[in-house]
Amino acid sequence: MLILANLFIFMSFQMLIPTLPPYFKSIGASGLEIGLVTTLFSVGAIFSRPFIGYFLEYKTRKPLVLFGVIALLLITLLYPISQMILLLLLLRLVHGLAWGWSTTANGTAGVDIVPNSRLGEGMGYFGLSVTLGMIIAPSLGIFLFQITTFTNLIYTSAILGFISIMLVFSVQFRTPEAVKNTRKEDIKFTYLGSMVEKSSWFPALITVIATFGYGAIMTFIVIFGEERGIQHIFLFYLGNAIVAALTRPIVGRWFDQKGPIGLVIVCSAFTFLGMWVLSFAHSDIHILSAGILFGLGFGSLMPTMQSWVLSLTPPNRRGVANGMYFSALDLGIGLSGIVFGFLADYVETGALFQIASVFLLIAMVMTFIEGRKNKLHRKQAAFVTEK
Repeated sequence: MLILANLFIFMSFQMLIPTLPPYFKSIGASGLEIGLVTTLFSVGAIFSRPFIGYFLEYKTRKPLVLFGVIALLLITLLYPISQMILLLLLLRLVHGLAWGWSTTANGTAGVDIVPNSRLGEGMGYFGLSVTLGMIIAPSLGIFLFQITTFTNLIYTSAILGFISIMLVFSVQFRTPEAVKNTRKEDIKFTYLGSMVEKSSWFPALITVIATFGYGAIMTFIVIFGEERGIQHIFLFYLGNAIVAALTRPIVGRWFDQKGPIGLVIVCSAFTFLGMWVLSFAHSDIHILSAGILFGLGFGSLMPTMQSWVLSLTPPNRRGVANGMYFSALDLGIGLSGIVFGFLADYVETGALFQIASVFLLIAMVMTFIEGRKNKLHRKQAAFVTEK
């Protein structure tokens, strides 16, 4: 039930990701202002996550999850009230605050239910709701944006958000004993301490780098389709969704049996290739091919990164670690929005995707080096044990 609820939450939100930039463009926004649509949202999400991470160290799950999904619904309904760019950008910041709260609470509630021995597989299935939401909903959003008004698009998003609230009410949440036995007085809140979990900083850093590259596509793919005269840009998301869903059981078991290093490298390579195929796209078949490669790559990469972060984290700090993971995701996408939003005034959109692909190569190299370091440490530890 939590997976279904999370799916509707992400669908409600992700409908707006590819449609808000062209909507802002239609009311006169500049390239930089279009980039700020993503950036201000990410700033809000990153700012709120340390607070919810702190609450998750000592509070039960259901009230925190409910507060987040209700706040998301109410804020979504406010979008049609104005066409003033400044006011809409402020609303994006507030929306980001609620999104940071909700995703951190939901992800932590999910990992509380999954047994540790099947963390990769379990969070892979939970992450499938994130991936499918990120992939199916933009297709629906683009379709509605093209055939109806922006207000009707918002109402559809709100209906999906309302369904998620109903589903959350039916979830049987679990709170770890370590959290139940912790009182507010037992822990001291520090903003940095509730933002960063030191034991899992490396996969969070790789998440920032990988999503920085992907953020260019999130922000500009609809505009790219308009530039190239590609009518069925939703095929990118459709191919992505189908392949990501089919490969998720395999990816989860790979993580549990062999660890994250090789999996992250392979997924990053497919994403890199998909970005280049997309950059040269001039037809539906090119868009679909790029989507399939992204399903093999980025669609599997993000839940793998979340599982990697959580696998390195003590149970009582998983709320903080989840917040750090999602903040890493938002930081990468947010920085990408403003950097590539600035570059969009100077280079063609396809070239933006090619530039962004470099960051997937960086993620691959850094992960490979980390894997070699870990292997060397294990050999040294085994040698010391034998002596």
